[in-house]
Amino acid sequence: MAKFYEQLSEELQDFISKQKIYFTATAAETGTINLSPKGLDSLYIKNPKTVIWQNLTGSGNETAAHLLLNNRMTVMFCSFEGKPLILRLYGTALAIHPRDEKFQEYRQLFKENIGTRQFIELSINRVQTSCGFAVPLMDFRSERDTLSKWTDAKGQEGIHAYWEQKNRTSIDGFDTEIFGPE
Repeated sequence: MAKFYEQLSEELQDFISKQKIYFTATAAETGTINLSPKGLDSLYIKNPKTVIWQNLTGSGNETAAHLLLNNRMTVMFCSFEGKPLILRLYGTALAIHPRDEKFQEYRQLFKENIGTRQFIELSINRVQTSCGFAVPLMDFRSERDTLSKWTDAKGQEGIHAYWEQKNRTSIDGFDTEIFGPE
């Protein structure tokens, strides 16, 4: 049975802190819906109504583009070990870019990564838990270091060139403002 809350309880915050993977979902009014898996200790609970996640360089930059057009976001966690549970955070989000004042503040919350494109700040307006009885049990082996090795090998200049080539627009052609408003 689904239950709804206005904010994250201490118990739910503890649940989040133990998860190795979570999923983010955004969509503009038209075009492709984006659903992405996230890991690498990239989420920080600022308070019971706000979470921050470190958006690392990837093949696309859908989240940043979508948030400019429609700032709704859902973040979902699933228990793959122990007691079954699905946790969804619903809210509105904002992309914080390196040019923004809060970027330096949020950078201190995470392990340094030259591939950090943005931090996404989610203001939670609803929390939902549900059973998760059909989610499989899975064992965690380790984090992948592939993305970190790739960004380190590219270096800051290489990452910026990659952003220029691959992260300026979404797959639907929406601007991401990765380098500022056009």
